[in-house]
Amino acid sequence: MLLAARSAVALYRLLDVVPVFSGDDRITRLFTLVPGSDFGVDALSAIEAVGGRTVPWDEARARTYDLVLASSPKGDLPLLRGRHVLLPHGAGYNKSIPGEGSDSPSGLDPALLLRDGDAPIALHAVSHPDQVARLAAGDTRAARRAKVIGDPTLERALASRPLRERYRAALETGARTLLALVSTWGPESLLRQRPDLPARLAAHLPYDEYQLALVVHPNERSRLGTFELTERLAPALDAGMILAGPHEEWASVLIAADALITDHGSAALYYCAIADRPLVSAYHSGAELIADSPMHTLLRRIPQLGPAEAVEDTLRAYRPGAGREAAQAAFAHQGDALNRLRTELYALLRLTPPDSGSPLRLLPSPRQADRSPAAFDVHAEITTDGVRIARRPVGTEPPGHHLAVEYGAAGENLTRSAGLLYRRPLPTSATRADLAWSSDGWAQHALSAYPGCRSAAAILPSGLCLLRARGHAHAYVVQTEPKDEGGGRIAHADPAAAASAVHAWLLSEGTRPSSPVRLACHIGQRVFHVLLRPATDDETTQLV
Repeated sequence: MLLAARSAVALYRLLDVVPVFSGDDRITRLFTLVPGSDFGVDALSAIEAVGGRTVPWDEARARTYDLVLASSPKGDLPLLRGRHVLLPHGAGYNKSIPGEGSDSPSGLDPALLLRDGDAPIALHAVSHPDQVARLAAGDTRAARRAKVIGDPTLERALASRPLRERYRAALETGARTLLALVSTWGPESLLRQRPDLPARLAAHLPYDEYQLALVVHPNERSRLGTFELTERLAPALDAGMILAGPHEEWASVLIAADALITDHGSAALYYCAIADRPLVSAYHSGAELIADSPMHTLLRRIPQLGPAEAVEDTLRAYRPGAGREAAQAAFAHQGDALNRLRTELYALLRLTPPDSGSPLRLLPSPRQADRSPAAFDVHAEITTDGVRIARRPVGTEPPGHHLAVEYGAAGENLTRSAGLLYRRPLPTSATRADLAWSSDGWAQHALSAYPGCRSAAAILPSGLCLLRARGHAHAYVVQTEPKDEGGGRIAHADPAAAASAVHAWLLSEGTRPSSPVRLACHIGQRVFHVLLRPATDDETTQLV
């Protein structure tokens, strides 16, 4: 069996299908790169990453295969000898690509599907009956080999939905709202039309309330290269945005997400099929989107994002149901696609499927952000019962009440400018350290070493926070209570955020409390109760 791909995204679609042959030692799985695509450079790297055996194109053309699997009919694919199976490439057929010489949806051009010679299409697997109708409208002959199978990639995502909490834990999302952005490729994509949107969102949305993630089409990654892409996205990445990996990880991020901003790319339809959660459009107009396609229908029914600063109101304007209806128009046989495809492929091979092996593999956990902000402009407002705070990565917004900096994670200039320095516990080591700070020892050292610092806070492994304010005779402990969200769910605040709230309160009140004080720490819509009390001797001597 030969898996023939022109690009990385085409290869990833094939990899979602390979498990239908799981456990079958009668089948040898080979890969080749079909030449002619501008985005083929990353395909070979992707094959190498999964450990696939690659057949050079000239050698592949010289051999005959029992089955040739592809997810794009373009290029020199017909030159490969064997029974061809064309698999779904994305969620439906929503775009026509200028320059391809056809008004047909990309991937459904009859000129590419009607072949003469030795390599006709034995099976054209599509994901919805409407796609067969579109094929027939272009040329009835092109629809004869089409069968509605469903979408194998969606099936993996649907089966992986119970792992949502695991994915969010891997991303360190916590109680924040995970807002994902998806960008397709080409001149009408989100990143081409609104390249500053990720950075503007990172600057506007408070860090303790929102986490950002970006899903970029593999073709756009190939066009730019990873280095160029990450340099362009550096302001948002430095603010903690996650850049999802192009294979599998993007789908894990969509499962984990609470809300989505989309252009006209089909990734949004997978998100809609996974769950009915808020989504908004960042696509305005263009020549690529096909009228009455599932994506066109979806974009007509969801709110349109204007300025980045209006994102919260725009997300609240989403009405449940619009996304689900669009997904139903793109995907049939949800949950049964791989079994249906397995039956068809083994029938073409004239083989009986093995009893062992599973055609379904769950999605892996995504990676957390490569960069996390270590310095925040903290906006603080004293309330009748405590403090309302909003932390944003330094430099993204005008300075607030104070600068809070994580000691040991930020540069010297920021450290010297901090009003609040905080220190997180060091990673545990396999060997015992010969030298360590006590919590209060470090706090006093920080205040001595950095004269501009007004408070120093050492976060203890227990989650308590020892805080010493300049001019106060003793150290305090900041103890933040978890918030009961109802239904058995518990939310926890970052101890560093609570330390900023206490720091702001102590400065505004000008008091030196010698007995416990209860404060309310307002973070977005949540209120966390904070107990501020003098530290005990044991707490001041804990190692950090």
